Amino acid sequence: MIHFPKDLYTDIRIETVYKTMILIENFQLKQKKVKEEKGAMIRIYDGSRWYYSATTDISALQAEVDKLAEMAKPNPFINSDPIVKKFEVNKEAMLKYQDSNVSKISAGEKQSLLDTYVPVVKEFPQIKMSRIYYLDKYTEKQIISSKGTDVKFDSQYCCITVRYRMQEGDTPHNGSRDIYEMEFKDLANRQDEIRAEINKDLQYCTKAVPVKPGVYTCVLSPVVTGVFAHESFGHKSESDFMVGDETMKREWQNGKVVGSQNLNIVDTGLIEGAGYVPFDDEGTKARTNYIVKNGVLTGRQHSCNTAMAIDEGLTGNARAVSFEYEPIVRMTTTYIEAGTQTMEELVSSIEEGIYIDSIKHGSGMTTFTIAPNRAYMIRNGRIAEPVRISVITGNVMKTLHEIDGFSNEVELFSFPLGGCGKMEQFPLSVGFGGPYIRVNGINVQ
Repeated sequence: MIHFPKDLYTDIRIETVYKTMILIENFQLKQKKVKEEKGAMIRIYDGSRWYYSATTDISALQAEVDKLAEMAKPNPFINSDPIVKKFEVNKEAMLKYQDSNVSKISAGEKQSLLDTYVPVVKEFPQIKMSRIYYLDKYTEKQIISSKGTDVKFDSQYCCITVRYRMQEGDTPHNGSRDIYEMEFKDLANRQDEIRAEINKDLQYCTKAVPVKPGVYTCVLSPVVTGVFAHESFGHKSESDFMVGDETMKREWQNGKVVGSQNLNIVDTGLIEGAGYVPFDDEGTKARTNYIVKNGVLTGRQHSCNTAMAIDEGLTGNARAVSFEYEPIVRMTTTYIEAGTQTMEELVSSIEEGIYIDSIKHGSGMTTFTIAPNRAYMIRNGRIAEPVRISVITGNVMKTLHEIDGFSNEVELFSFPLGGCGKMEQFPLSVGFGGPYIRVNGINVQ
């Protein structure tokens, strides 16, 4: 039981994290690591400034609270402070994964599962280097505050991840495949998915030729759509970039038309996967937030501080990469909603264009850059020969107006290795995705 200091706002975020990593590199076991840690972030606010402390000694939470309180200045009007008034008061437990908790499964059983994927990679002599991972993570959080919040929830993932480099002739090519699930039992017997991906990469590696640079109409696969939405638009909607920046506020004014009336971009913590956070790290309940609705800017992502500064509602986007850090404005699962066309219909109207199937990486803010891993020419309405592309680029706001087609199904993705980086906080787990989309006027190099 924590005694909260009088005339101050206090919140405490307690995290228990269990992780497993098993790595087989070039068919040799290189790492087998199980890690469990528990820690807490304590914050106190006196109306003028914040005071922070992170600790792994959960038994000493009261001492940490008292230590921070000594530095703060008591404020009898703290509950009337605009930031404090923004904080929600939620009391709820959402423990979804206790029965399937991956920490209850032995490391030996996990390695035995991983071993069943090694023969698939061995089938391909063209693979010169390989890393085959088993990864899992179970997280339980509790957030309590002096306003009365007391929420507890858990999240979990487990996956098989294959990374490889193949060589066919003089052309090296890097490939990967992730099998990402919420429960361990769903990782078994998925070898055909790995095999199909390697075959696809092998054909691409063998036949791809350099692209002729130019401006093209492109069709982006759902994973590329997701990275585009995340990098080019999601980060721009993180409202801490706008606080104190009047130019960006004008550029990012709600009600502004930024794309076709069929364009809808959503961020939500409610979807299972890497971006699942039913409560953010300030105890705000997750909701579905439309950043763009029918082509019009309708919202942005907030913490309590930025919601107060810009005078908007909370969105559930205050997140920290671990208990060692304070929460800042971050995405959860960001995706573009589906349209009405099939992928084949999107392609059929293109006389000469490019289909971007997979990517190496992406970045963006005002201008976006995406480095494709596999790409194919579109000729006379059909996907044709594979081509090598260094990057595709464009202006974010201009490109949003150039999206004129959306397929009728959405796919969502989670990356088990890496994540989203912002300031010093990396890697944060996020989800992303969307439909196939058709985009005009993309600069291809």
